[in-house]
Amino acid sequence: MKKYLLLLFVLILPLLNFAQETTSEKIDNAFKKYTGWFVEGIFAEIPFGEINEEVTLDLTKTDPFKYNKKTENDSIYITEIRLPSNRIATEIDILSDNNLSVRDKNSIVFSEKELNSNQSITIMATSPYASIPWVLIVLVGGALFFTIYFKFINVTGFRTAIKVVQGKYEDIEKHGADTLYGDSTPNEGGDIIETIRDEGADGEVSHFQALTAALSATVGLGNIAGVAVALSIGGPGATFWMIVAGLLGMASKFAECTLGVKYRDVGEDGTVYGGPMYYLTKGLKSKGMGGFGKVLAVLFAIFVIGGSFGGGNMFQANQAAAQFVKLFDLEGGNAGLYFGLVMAVLVAVVIIGGIKRIASVTEKIVPFMAGIYVLAALIILGANFTLIDDAFGLIYEGAFSGLGIAGGLVGVMIQGIRRGAFSNEAGVGSAAIAHSAVRTKYPASEGIVALLEPFVDTVVICTMTALVIVITNFDGSFMEYGVEIKEGVELTATAFDSVIPHFSIVLTIAVILFAFSTMISWSYYGMQGWVFLFGKGKASDLAYKILFLIFVVIGASISLGAVIDFSDAMIFAMVVPNIIGVILLSPIIRNELKKYYKAINVKEEAIEEGADDMNEVL
Repeated sequence: MKKYLLLLFVLILPLLNFAQETTSEKIDNAFKKYTGWFVEGIFAEIPFGEINEEVTLDLTKTDPFKYNKKTENDSIYITEIRLPSNRIATEIDILSDNNLSVRDKNSIVFSEKELNSNQSITIMATSPYASIPWVLIVLVGGALFFTIYFKFINVTGFRTAIKVVQGKYEDIEKHGADTLYGDSTPNEGGDIIETIRDEGADGEVSHFQALTAALSATVGLGNIAGVAVALSIGGPGATFWMIVAGLLGMASKFAECTLGVKYRDVGEDGTVYGGPMYYLTKGLKSKGMGGFGKVLAVLFAIFVIGGSFGGGNMFQANQAAAQFVKLFDLEGGNAGLYFGLVMAVLVAVVIIGGIKRIASVTEKIVPFMAGIYVLAALIILGANFTLIDDAFGLIYEGAFSGLGIAGGLVGVMIQGIRRGAFSNEAGVGSAAIAHSAVRTKYPASEGIVALLEPFVDTVVICTMTALVIVITNFDGSFMEYGVEIKEGVELTATAFDSVIPHFSIVLTIAVILFAFSTMISWSYYGMQGWVFLFGKGKASDLAYKILFLIFVVIGASISLGAVIDFSDAMIFAMVVPNIIGVILLSPIIRNELKKYYKAINVKEEAIEEGADDMNEVL
């Protein structure tokens, strides 16, 4: 352990010198420069319909919420013109006789002299009636498909999921229902079940540990900072669509995590290697699409590595550092960097131990920190219980009227679903990596457990955060809906502080623990993608872990804007190969679900028969 920490220090030491030579802003600008094209591609929007609006712009006032104004080479440019409907103009025609010109269809260019002679300008602007990021269409479309195909498993499987986590079916999952309850029916290969199913199940962690390991990667700053960002852009109505994203995401999570266990690899030492990389290759190969599956698996592995560096690492470190620096009023441009160094060392201590150590840490941290956060939220809601119905009313009204700068109903919907999906990661495929390490003989058992994840993360915790912000904002007015914020954690802290004085201290601790648990879980996700691409071995593992720890430091040093855009892009890029593969493998998932339900029925019938026999004896 000491030699690993020493190596980490040696590799990060140059960053200290770099910090002395330059500033965090330069890191930020470089980051934006090299990742901007990827972000734009992932979130490219598909327009639907068209709307024309006549607009008069006052050129004497610079209003960032109506247009963007910049000077370049002695020319003044008016771009990103926002219409009364909150849409951005994609094409404009000048109606007034101002002798001004239009450039690139959607910007106006003129000189300083022309500006002085023109106080205003009237234009006819064209914009899409609605535009939706193509990746969200894939994500939501997949979730709807799984919900219908598996007959609303997000509802019908909920009670079973609770029982599985409680360990009600642990015996059949370890040895097989037919082994324990005496069904001597030959299996598909013709062997007698009892003669081959007497060994324990493969896997490294329990259902509860797998759930908490996966929850630790999802229950985090997306629930605190992400909700605040969504409310700032889309207004309270974004909460409604976050809940919808959580409910639909339960079916996606069930499907991908079932496959994660079904097609995992188990090493000679018992180490489990699982996730979309494996079910895309082995699952699609079994359907005669081996080459296509390999391509999808490689793409996913690349994206999950990037996602582990972005949303699973830099975003977490960034927001934890922001809250820590604000709480203690630390001065100096490098305070975040030094915080990142300390966090990197703490993360290193855990991730070098692998999934077993990660699971043992997260099963303690996640319930503890989630409990504190939820308890504080309940205290605030209890103190303001008369306003809860007003808050829900505002949420419902905003969901269908389009508050904020999101651009109407569709914009609010997109913001809620985007932040909800970023928070619970359903359909992304990342959680299947953690869930694949569970000890069970029935893949669907872990899929059913996994559907609890989006419910806890988004339906419960995200909703509570939103309610706290909306309710405390009634009197506090610390947030103006429609004005995009830059520091989501700080706004949530303000909301909690308004009812529980100095709770920001406790929230800072919770934020750091959220960030810490998310980073250690995502390090495991990213390493699985790394191992899939570069092979298994200590050298390969160490190379990835060192890179991951360096990105912890970088994340704590740059701005939220750059981090959150890159984080969203990498995580949503994982959706495409994952959703395609899971839809193609849906019949296999359905068969696994039938097998598990049959096993449960075998046990329950045997227990009922035993009870009847006992009653007869009595």
